[in-house]
Amino acid sequence: MQEGPLLMTQADRDRLIALKKVKKNLITQREAAAELELSVRQVQRLLDGLKKEGDKAVVHGLRGKTSNRKIEEKTERQAVKILSAPVYEGFGPTLAAEYLEKKHGIEASKETVRQWMIRGKLWQAKKEKVKQVHVWRPRRERYGELVQWDTSEHDWLEGRGGSEKLYLIAMIDDATSRLWARFVRHDSREENMKLLWSYLEKFGRPVAFYTDKATIFRTAEKHKRDEPGVEKDPVEMPPTQIGRALQELGITWIGAHSPQAKGRVERNFGTAQDRLVKGMRVAGVKTIEQANEYLVNDYLAWWERELTMEAANPDDAHRPLDKSHNLAASLSYVETRRVDNDYTLRWDGKRYQIERQAVTTGLRRANVRVEQRLDGSLAVRFGERYLPVTECDVATKPKAAHPEKKAKPRQTKKGRGSDWNKNFDLKKAPEIWQAAQASGNRREGSTT
Repeated sequence: MQEGPLLMTQADRDRLIALKKVKKNLITQREAAAELELSVRQVQRLLDGLKKEGDKAVVHGLRGKTSNRKIEEKTERQAVKILSAPVYEGFGPTLAAEYLEKKHGIEASKETVRQWMIRGKLWQAKKEKVKQVHVWRPRRERYGELVQWDTSEHDWLEGRGGSEKLYLIAMIDDATSRLWARFVRHDSREENMKLLWSYLEKFGRPVAFYTDKATIFRTAEKHKRDEPGVEKDPVEMPPTQIGRALQELGITWIGAHSPQAKGRVERNFGTAQDRLVKGMRVAGVKTIEQANEYLVNDYLAWWERELTMEAANPDDAHRPLDKSHNLAASLSYVETRRVDNDYTLRWDGKRYQIERQAVTTGLRRANVRVEQRLDGSLAVRFGERYLPVTECDVATKPKAAHPEKKAKPRQTKKGRGSDWNKNFDLKKAPEIWQAAQASGNRREGSTT
């Protein structure tokens, strides 16, 4: 019997569920090995351990213990210091391991040196490349093993809703063709997360979602428009908000390379653009509320009755939600913010103050997780604890009063600047020819 609480990770709990299904003959050992990504022999070892030790057999025996073969941290620090020298700049783990042994007497495998360099920020881990892609595949055998997820843009109301544009987001199970869908006004992250939330609450967590490579599912690597077509190694990009949420929920994301690869959900849209559009036309649907009501009560009920099938294996691969799964936290917009010295942080152009009773050691200048929830609320988490925050009232600086400038009186000139023509009178002036004759500048050949 297991004494005391048994601490398990989510992977351990999923492994335990699969093993117990094998014991109940709901799935075979080979199917469990495929789901857990283990060999059949390893599954057999775990089943033997489950009989002898109970649930703790799925927890690794060395968890929390220091390996007997671990190299001292002093040696690691010395090796990182050596490899940080300019002479070793650009060395890979294999070459670095050779030089550490040859020049400095530090014996370690290349994989150990690789981990040292990663922790010392001297090496960046690379994602393993996919070696083989299977274009064609049969249906999955169990309900919940794979769910295809996509959005269709179409004139669903045929103009009856005015200028309102609707999108149909659908999730269809690969093994049974069971359908879950909703009409939305925008094909956005928020609307897709809301549908995902409703799916998880109703059915549980599937093993994997199969989608296209839209930007809400996958962060695309940016390339310059005029960059030559030179093949480069793929760069590992950070996950999107939905990708991060699926990771936190223990759900695998699979990206389709073409629309044909996710043909089940594409054919569903073809049927919907015919049968569903015509049905809503007959029902006189004009609003998104009426469209969703018809979709749930009529179309999905017909689909479940006529187009679904039984899975090859009757076991349900959906895993239940437990207390460790916080849908409000996972299905939110998450970013990291740094706490300032006055225990405030900035978010969306505003400043928030962490309440005094929530301040703990190490919080100042630390990174916290900020969650913008789907309901509009804001949550801040430090480690595993949520911190209460309040929005700061930023005082506006009063505008400095500018002294009124008095208009300068217009200065009028009392007199002219020069009096050279003071006694000049145009009416009493001599004629031009008289003035010329008097000056002695008379032209030659002119007559008086």
